[in-house]
Amino acid sequence: MGGLQSHIFLDAHLAEPRLEKPFAQGQLAFFSTARPDEPSRTNEDSALVLANDRSGLLVVADGAGGQPSGDKASELAVQSMRHTVKAAMESGESLRNAVLNGFERANRAVLDLGVGAGTTLVVVTIEDDRLRSYHVGDSAAFVVGQRGRLKLQTMHHSPVGYAVQAGVLDPGDALHHEDLSVVSNLVGTQDMRIEIGPEFRLSERDTVVLASDGVFDNFHAQQVAEVVRAGSLDKVALKLRSACLEAMNSPKEGQPSKPDDLTFILYRRN
Repeated sequence: MGGLQSHIFLDAHLAEPRLEKPFAQGQLAFFSTARPDEPSRTNEDSALVLANDRSGLLVVADGAGGQPSGDKASELAVQSMRHTVKAAMESGESLRNAVLNGFERANRAVLDLGVGAGTTLVVVTIEDDRLRSYHVGDSAAFVVGQRGRLKLQTMHHSPVGYAVQAGVLDPGDALHHEDLSVVSNLVGTQDMRIEIGPEFRLSERDTVVLASDGVFDNFHAQQVAEVVRAGSLDKVALKLRSACLEAMNSPKEGQPSKPDDLTFILYRRN
């Protein structure tokens, strides 16, 4: 196995997306910054990318708004995941078991803060051309084909997310719902539930997206898919960053505009 590539972002304020290539038999771009209306504020999102020559790990965590120590909660979640998965990658052990142990370790660490903190946590593992998602909360992951088809999509753990999944609420209307920011499953709770996605085989040029709600409170998944489906990954990352910041900074009639911390990771298999 080759050496590990590792980048961890805690309270990040990146001016431009960063590009990594090669990364786990593909290439990767990532971006994270605090909400644009309060640029000096702590960014409560955290992110991690970790890879060796055959497998990769992508992680995004978003500290729960309105609760104390959101930045610390997301940092602990990402650090816990890094510790368990890095050890598994170095020893050749199962990534699946390491990720699940990472969630449990993260949950204990956030609970041990003792202040009622919580965080979302979404993880994607990539092993050769096989992908699997794991998540708690409303940070999301999905896979987009070259023509913009959503091939795989996680469900937001929220009343609004469940309503969209059940078909009783339109995705566009969901972005304007008064309960959009309510999350019903968080790391840092006694009843945390880890949702494990099916194993998915990536095709050449598929694009994987992980993001916090700085993306998904301003655009529904199909709109993001149209942005990321085609073009070089560095240009796609710039386009997604610009679209999100414009939505937050320049409200348009009838369109959502919800300033928030913004974090995304894009991966494309060669």
